[in-house]
Amino acid sequence: MKSNKLKFENEAQEREFWGKHDSTDYVDWKKAKKVTLSNLKPSSKTISIRLPEIVLEELKMLANKRDVPYQSLLKVFLVEKIEEELRNKFVA
Repeated sequence: MKSNKLKFENEAQEREFWGKHDSTDYVDWKKAKKVTLSNLKPSSKTISIRLPEIVLEELKMLANKRDVPYQSLLKVFLVEKIEEELRNKFVA
């Protein structure tokens, strides 16, 4: 096993290195410990979306009834619909 004291100047250099090398040459995976990253949040990307004003107003009304931000409710609705569509895709 090679030295595990690797030093990289930046992330790009490290990414290039690991793209060409096998980690088993540098890491003793038998000694590895399982880690849970409970505070890790999925990455998100900001988008712009145009909605008819009435749809936005109705969304805000529904969100207000649930006491949540309308953007959060929109994300919930999107996730639910995507999951439904994916389930139906494999049932049909």
